[in-house]
Amino acid sequence: MIRRQKKVKTTKILAINFGGIGDEILFLPTLKSISAFYPIPHLTLVVEPRSKSIKELSSLIDKVITCDVKGKFKYFNLIKLIFKIWPGRYDIVVSSGSSKLVAILLFLTGIRKRIGYDSGLLSRILLTKAVPLNKNQYAANMYHDLATAINPEQDPLLPEINILPENMIWANEKIGSRDKQIIVIHPGVSKLSIEKGIIKFWSITNWVDLIVKLLCSGKYKVILTGGPDDEGVFLQLRAELARYNLLDDGLINLYGETKNISQLAALISLSNVLVCVDSAPMHIGVGARTPIVAIFGPTDEKKLLPQNDYRFAAVREESLDCYPCLWDKRQTSCDYLDCLNINPEKVFEVIEQQLS
Repeated sequence: MIRRQKKVKTTKILAINFGGIGDEILFLPTLKSISAFYPIPHLTLVVEPRSKSIKELSSLIDKVITCDVKGKFKYFNLIKLIFKIWPGRYDIVVSSGSSKLVAILLFLTGIRKRIGYDSGLLSRILLTKAVPLNKNQYAANMYHDLATAINPEQDPLLPEINILPENMIWANEKIGSRDKQIIVIHPGVSKLSIEKGIIKFWSITNWVDLIVKLLCSGKYKVILTGGPDDEGVFLQLRAELARYNLLDDGLINLYGETKNISQLAALISLSNVLVCVDSAPMHIGVGARTPIVAIFGPTDEKKLLPQNDYRFAAVREESLDCYPCLWDKRQTSCDYLDCLNINPEKVFEVIEQQLS
């Protein structure tokens, strides 16, 4: 007698993570651990419109839904989101939001299994599992605490990205000869962070001094990258660098030439080191396992970079008692920004250490 094999059911997972592309990369280990628990997972991720390109960097995500929670219609958009969710007949919903409203949102989805952070009594009533929120750790591990409600045996992993082969080919062609070590420099930050009063960028003078020092050493090929938000930065950089007699084959300006986030990721993955500030490319670098030299100002590198990993180095002004101030002490940067007065020589030394 032949027994029929029982058909394995697809588990439909809905994950909600609002934020920038860096936040989505930090959320990937959570998605991986949750998906790994089920034989046939189908994962839908809800993100802000600015972060929908995360699907280009991860094979874990089957579908992306966007919801604008920044504008004046955010509550109306959240209601529309609920109506989008209902027909999906999801088995599980997981949300990274720490607001008290998150529990209400998840409850209104009608999904049977609801996981989020413990934001008080209401979350303990409306969620099937309210997870303690521990912000005093690497952000990817903080998110991963949510996954332990489903897959408690899985330890947190580093974020990991996937890059399409055609973009690796494109990046190889752009880099050209590899007779010198390749340094990708991404000097910009998102326009939204500046509009919100979150100042994390290094001065143009410092970037120019660093680039000139790297090129004059004769050991490095420097590749500059940036997107639409960085136009002003690159206009200033170009004007300042024009004052120096720099070898054309040592400096490659690819500002505006990356057509998607996967191309930027490919350039970063093929470099020997990435130099940037606290921004989305830093998280891409972690996901690509590229050595990083990240310049930190008001934010806390212990929460934004993996700790005790020699590949990822943070450079900051260590003499300030007020550091770090953003998020723990204040919601916008102060007027002084002494934390960003970091000597280019110090950054150069850390780059050389990373490449030694």
